[in-house]
Amino acid sequence: MNTTQSTPITTATLPGCTPRLLIEEGREDLAAYQRRGGYRPLADAEALLSEVDASGLVGRGGAAFPLAVKLRTVRDNGRLVTGGPVVIANGEEGEPASVKDRWLLRNRPHLILDGLRLAAAVVAAERAYVYVSDPESAHSVEAALGELEPDTLGVGVQVPTVAPGYVAGEETAAVRMINGGQAKPTDKPPRPFEAGVDDRPTLVSNVETLANLPHLQGHGAAEFRAQGTSLSPGTFLATITGGGKPPVLYELPHGLTFTELLALHGISPEQLRGALMGGYFAGLLNRTVLETSLDHETMRRFGSGLGCGAVSLITDDCPVAVAAAVLAYFDRENAGQCGSCFNGTAAMAAAAGALRDGAATTEDVDRLRRWSVLLRGRGACATLDAATNIAASLLDQFPAEVTAHLDGTCPDCAGGAFRADRPYEAEAVRRA
Repeated sequence: MNTTQSTPITTATLPGCTPRLLIEEGREDLAAYQRRGGYRPLADAEALLSEVDASGLVGRGGAAFPLAVKLRTVRDNGRLVTGGPVVIANGEEGEPASVKDRWLLRNRPHLILDGLRLAAAVVAAERAYVYVSDPESAHSVEAALGELEPDTLGVGVQVPTVAPGYVAGEETAAVRMINGGQAKPTDKPPRPFEAGVDDRPTLVSNVETLANLPHLQGHGAAEFRAQGTSLSPGTFLATITGGGKPPVLYELPHGLTFTELLALHGISPEQLRGALMGGYFAGLLNRTVLETSLDHETMRRFGSGLGCGAVSLITDDCPVAVAAAVLAYFDRENAGQCGSCFNGTAAMAAAAGALRDGAATTEDVDRLRRWSVLLRGRGACATLDAATNIAASLLDQFPAEVTAHLDGTCPDCAGGAFRADRPYEAEAVRRA
């Protein structure tokens, strides 16, 4: 039986790719960050917004939404209310297959605070938050705040800490928690950019996304675009798990081919059966993943996505067992407040679990296929969509393995199926 990955995370960069985020010198204090040009005075917030727009920077939390559009919308909506907008740096990394946000919060807290400062200046925010679930991350950010002069950030910053959970990092869950409620998603509309914390327009942006703003301020959009592709510019942080190897956090340029990633990670293409993309959200790809490159446009063309930059490599594990484990995780982790999600994830998890265990019928598989279509788009957040992505991609990408489980002939599961609570979990350790 396979077990959940628990090997401490290591970091690496692609040779020839100058890192912008992944500086490997232990935790960076204020003096070290300032030596790198941190906390530059901002002379013109509108000019910075223009650079963000020209850079093509999109969100690194999963949705890949253009940051400039978010900033401009919150700024414009804020002009219509009393009190001004709010900015949230979202570092609640509920995705088990990702560790990038925790690494940044623990090791480069000033980079995140500087990005938060710049975003707050662009939207004219009066309050800001760094929203986390990892106690060590919270301690790191609080320590960084303690190093700063009171007026450095130009805005008051609080560090609310929430219990970790898959749904806790959803943007409306963050707003709800800061407003004094549970860290669970709410119905939309309104979205936070319309009415968020205290009903004010609120920018909720992933910490890696905001961490790119100081680089843009210092070097401009053209230099930012020097790496990556035209539609997916810049670098991104990728958590690579699975494949029988310890997890590694890489900084990579968008557009790197999947075979180049395997070479960097030390895995032969012949070993690969497929990959779980975008953490647990974007579904499974079979060996056609070898034809892809790591950019948003290519992944969309293959019916998948980069999501939060987490990629789990499938070599020896059975894809049916992987899918069943992920669906069981969604069944446990859903917010329990939308009937379609609460019942839908349970039903899909039961069908996939029966398939894994050799107890399913063709009718069970037909039901799983039907649910993967009919349940899409329901619920207050994307958890149910993630579950339908897993179910649909399993049936589409691995039909031979599904048939083998119906027939009881899967050689991979003869000695025990993959039953990890959190498949391909990446566990971070403290970096002194």
